[in-house]
Amino acid sequence: LAKYPEIKTLMGPDPHLKWIVSGMVFMQFLACYLVKDLSWKWIFFWAYAFGGCINHSLTLAIHDISHNVAFGNKQAKWNRWFAVFANLPIGIPYSASFKKYHIDHHRYLGGDSLDVDIPTDFEGWFFCTPLRKLLWLFLQPLFYSLRPLYVNPKAVTRMEIFNALIQFSIDLVIYYLWGLKPIIYLIAGTILCMGLHPISGHFIAEHYMFLKGYETYSYYGPLNWLTFNVGYHMEHHDFPSIPGCRLPMVKKIAAEYYDNLPHHQSWIRVLWDFVFDDTIGPYSRVKRLCKLAKES
Repeated sequence: LAKYPEIKTLMGPDPHLKWIVSGMVFMQFLACYLVKDLSWKWIFFWAYAFGGCINHSLTLAIHDISHNVAFGNKQAKWNRWFAVFANLPIGIPYSASFKKYHIDHHRYLGGDSLDVDIPTDFEGWFFCTPLRKLLWLFLQPLFYSLRPLYVNPKAVTRMEIFNALIQFSIDLVIYYLWGLKPIIYLIAGTILCMGLHPISGHFIAEHYMFLKGYETYSYYGPLNWLTFNVGYHMEHHDFPSIPGCRLPMVKKIAAEYYDNLPHHQSWIRVLWDFVFDDTIGPYSRVKRLCKLAKES
């Protein structure tokens, strides 16, 4: 910032985000109507090939919204409620809990018992062969959602209760209107596309130590178009208040700070290397003892 103060102008809300997310939500509601009479094999096909991609993208929109980039810091509550709206096609309540833990991920990156993004000791010990790591990738949504309850349990917030009530109410409305298949389409898409799917490569690419000494990596490939530029991850951790749409400008302005750092070319290659490279696994994370953990 001292060298490039113009980066400060990139901070602040993205005026287009609310319209893009709203379009994605309503696209999924339309899809619910279109799939209601399909056979089960086509339900799962479209859940994986289409709906799940949108739902995974919506989880990354929620990630952006958790940094208040939809309406700005002065409208924090608007961001929280809009995240609940973005959550609707995902099928299960997610946004409020994600917000609660994601701040710790930025504040205590790699912090033992604080950053719930780090796999547990059991995950690192058990999922250590190619077949087991493949299974771990498939089950990643399960570990991602349950790990916080074991590693760093927190009291349920009022916003989480509202998130759940609104989510399950919409699920019931969809079930009443069009039956069970649209519900399965939404939830199956979420689970499948946050598991063994090309877009899910970002989970591994962001902070797994493929090269010793480097714990955060960016990815500059085309899948950023579907994921609100979450691939620009070094840039995001440097400036979390800059919305995803402007992160490429950070790299362009301060190129000498990023161009020579290791980065990924392909999320599919990331998944392949994670499974078949014996030196990489759930243990391939930096874990540090943060001050708060010491005090507790």
